[in-house]
Amino acid sequence: MGSEAAYQSVPSCIGPYTVIARLDADVPGVPLPEQRFIARSQDGARTVLVCVPLPGADPGRFLAEAEGSRYLLGQWVSPATEVSAPGELPWHARPFLPALPLPTALALYGGPLPEHTVRAIGACLAETLAIAHGQGSSHAGISPGAVLLAHDGPRLGCFGAVRAAAPDGEPRSGLPGLESGSLPPEQASGGRPQPLGDIYALGATLAYAATGHTVPERQELPASVRGIVTGCLARDPAARPRAGELIRAFTEPAGPSAASRTAPVAEVDSTPGNGAGVTPAPGWLPARLTAAVARQSAEVLAAEIAATQTAPPVPTSTPPQVVHDVPAYPGQAPGRPPGAETGGPQLPGAAEGSASGGSASAPPVPPVPPAPPPSPSPNSVHPSHSPVPHLPK
Repeated sequence: MGSEAAYQSVPSCIGPYTVIARLDADVPGVPLPEQRFIARSQDGARTVLVCVPLPGADPGRFLAEAEGSRYLLGQWVSPATEVSAPGELPWHARPFLPALPLPTALALYGGPLPEHTVRAIGACLAETLAIAHGQGSSHAGISPGAVLLAHDGPRLGCFGAVRAAAPDGEPRSGLPGLESGSLPPEQASGGRPQPLGDIYALGATLAYAATGHTVPERQELPASVRGIVTGCLARDPAARPRAGELIRAFTEPAGPSAASRTAPVAEVDSTPGNGAGVTPAPGWLPARLTAAVARQSAEVLAAEIAATQTAPPVPTSTPPQVVHDVPAYPGQAPGRPPGAETGGPQLPGAAEGSASGGSASAPPVPPVPPAPPPSPSPNSVHPSHSPVPHLPK
C-alpha cells in the first residue's frame, strides 16, 4: 500500500469506529508523530484511541511499528491492541484512557510543569525504556507529542515514528511529524535508531516539560533535573546515561543536603514477583491538569453517536468521507462539525443554536393519546355490557 492510500484529511469513520473528537489540540510549534482520534464502536460498547499515519509517512512501516508495539511491556507504555486488516487504509487502536498530550498539558497549565511532575514523568518513562531496551527494542519515536498524562501516570505512544518517517540511510531532519529538538543527531543524519537515541529523545522531552522547549540553555533547566537532562542530551551516544541510571536519579530525593531534600516523586517497588515497578507519588500531577483529565473523561462519556449512523465500507484507494472541523480535547471548545446535520458525530453542547440544545440524535416521538370514549346515545348499551372498557370520568 503506497502513501497515496493514506488519510489526507480528518475522517468521520476509521475502520469500524466513528470519530468523536481529535485528541490533540493545536499547539503551535509542536509537530505530532501521528493523527489521533477518540472514537467509538457503532454499538457504543467501546471507546478507543485510534491513530492514523500522517500524509507522507510510509503506511506499511506505520502498521509494522504498531504491530511491534503489541509486545512492549510495562505499565507506562501504550501499545496498539488492534491493527487494520490488509486492504484497509492504515490505522491502529487501543482502549481509550482519559489523558492529556504533553503539549496540551503545558498549554492548559500556562507554562512549564512543576519539577516534581517532570521528575515523575522521567522516572516512569525511564522504566518503560529500561524494559524495552531489555527486550532488544528501541522506541524511536519519543517526543513531547508521544507522551500522554493520565491521572495515575504518563503513557508513552507513537512507537517507531522515526522509522516510519524515513528508512535508515535517509536524512530525517525536517520531515513531518518529527520534532527536531527530540531527534537524536545520529538519527537525523539517517542512522539506525538505537537505545541510546531513546535516551537523547527522553532528555529533550523532559526539557520541554520543564522549560517549554526541547533545546533549552542549561541555566533554564530546574536545578533538580539539570544534570540529568544535560547528560541525556550529550551529542556522543556513549556519554549518555542508561535507562536504569535514570530511574535511580529521578526517584532519589533531590536537594544538595539531607535537610533540604524534597520527598521522592516516585517509588520503586522491588518486591520479588511484583511487577508494579515505578509508581508516581500522590499529587504528582497538578490539580488543574487532574481536573482537565476528569473533564475530558466526562465529555467523552457524554458524547453520543446517532443510533442510525453506520460506518461506510473502508475504501482501499481513496480517503473516506471527511469531517474538517472535529473538536479537540481539551482547550478547544467543541464545535458542530460539518455533516452533523446528516447524522455525523457531534459532541455534547455542539448544537447550541438549536431550540432544544440537545445532541445529534433524533428527538423522541411523542406518545399517542388514547382515543376518547364514544358519546352516549339513546341506543347505546349499558356500560357494564359494552365491549369497550369503561373509562371513569
